[in-house]
Amino acid sequence: MPSEQTYAETDQFRRALITQSDLSGLEIRDCWFEERLKIVDCWGRDVYLGGDFGRVVVNDVDVTAYVQSELDRVHPSRRLAREAETADEIRSVWNLLETEWAATIERVRAMPEDKRRERVDDEWSFVETLRHLLFASDKWFGNCVLEEDSPYHPLGYGPAGSDEGTGIDTSVEAGFDEVLAARAARMATIRGYVAGVTDEDLDRLCRRRPVGGYTDAEFSVRRCLKVVLNEEAEHHRYAVRDLAVLTSRD
Repeated sequence: MPSEQTYAETDQFRRALITQSDLSGLEIRDCWFEERLKIVDCWGRDVYLGGDFGRVVVNDVDVTAYVQSELDRVHPSRRLAREAETADEIRSVWNLLETEWAATIERVRAMPEDKRRERVDDEWSFVETLRHLLFASDKWFGNCVLEEDSPYHPLGYGPAGSDEGTGIDTSVEAGFDEVLAARAARMATIRGYVAGVTDEDLDRLCRRRPVGGYTDAEFSVRRCLKVVLNEEAEHHRYAVRDLAVLTSRD
């Protein structure tokens, strides 16, 4: 549901103090903070927090390790993707991720098209998630690792503004089977590459940089492949989470 007021690409809330205010329905999405974010002396009935946080403290209890371990317990591929460093480890994780996605795809095949396109709490639908993973693998693998002449499939779906210089039009509609075919083709190229990659290959520095304003000096093959692995693991987690909600609505 669209917000009544939307603030985008602004720093007006940096170091701001919001006090004695009704924040019902407040949603903060795709934002970042280099310094501490603090919510204190507030009360409410339902708080959801999701993202990549270095440290999370709830009512003076550091829950960072607990959250990390519980996510890793429920989704083992998440930890394996995060910790993979050698060629053998990357191969193993990729094979596991493909197996997980194959099972989930079969589950979704039995669903009507409208469910595949339905969003849960305004998160990406299943089809949009597949399109995003296509974009992520094109960006980090096709572009950086393989240095393809035209790495970006037109059905890719990235964060706002990430389509600059890629030729992608995120307004284009696409069906489940069409997106699945494009994604399967890209996954096949990754599968073939990781099947023969060596530890020495992983150390190679990529000459191309990913789109999106990255300022880091070096992007090794290992780093790029690990981004792909982490994208696959995290978005599978999101997809399974939302599928549970969708099926409960039947």
